[in-house]
Amino acid sequence: MNDADTPRYTVRVVAERVGVPTATLRSWSQRYGVGPSQHRAGRHRLYSDNDIAVVQHMHQLIGQGTSARSAARLASGSVAPRRGDVEALLSAAFELDLAALGRLLETHLRHFGVVDTWDLMVRPAFAAVVSKQDEDGGCVDVEHALSWAVSRSLHAAPLMRIDASTTVILACTAREAHVLPLEALRAALAERGRGALMLGADVPVAALTEAIGRVTPSARVVLWSHTADTADMDMVAAAGADTDVALGGTGWDAAAGVAPAARVHSLREAVDWCVCHS
Repeated sequence: MNDADTPRYTVRVVAERVGVPTATLRSWSQRYGVGPSQHRAGRHRLYSDNDIAVVQHMHQLIGQGTSARSAARLASGSVAPRRGDVEALLSAAFELDLAALGRLLETHLRHFGVVDTWDLMVRPAFAAVVSKQDEDGGCVDVEHALSWAVSRSLHAAPLMRIDASTTVILACTAREAHVLPLEALRAALAERGRGALMLGADVPVAALTEAIGRVTPSARVVLWSHTADTADMDMVAAAGADTDVALGGTGWDAAAGVAPAARVHSLREAVDWCVCHS
């Protein structure tokens, strides 16, 4: 951990340094997520030097006439967070603290981008939750809260205009509900100024072929399958011989005859495939 990220100051010390009442600091932390970023369940809330820098910036902005909500947003984005802070994300998830989840994800996305946030925070956090489920059971609420927070943060990426010559179509196979990886792909493409047509979860074969038929003049398709049960080769075939198809997700690992479809094994690979093929 960077020394500036080390929690060490009580709320009373920070209040004296910034020049605001302790009640104000607690209010900013509860209402706007501007407070101890490294808080762990069962421990005292201690501020790091970076946390104090954010609080001071917020205080200055408010003094200049900025509303508290806007000041919190601007101040939170002014200091780079700890890169890949999975522990903080998991702590917020297990506390079901949606405000903290949103703040951590949005700040990391702003400073490090979609691919790094996905690879260094989101995927390891989900892996830890799943491991906990396998050990003890439960934690489904934690998984759903984390998923919702990640989805909401990714939706902040703008909807970009679709390329006039080649349309990238993102679709889950029929009966596949795990759409979050495709949401990450859409957001990562938006960062590169590329648009994509998101069809979402549980896309029937007919809906895919109709979408391909509507775009002009050509389409590139990314099909996502999380489990072998939803790795539908008929959907790959339905895309047509003239359509480039990439297959993402572990569901395709045991599928036979995936050629001529390409396999993408990571978000970075999927982004590169879409960019190179559009």
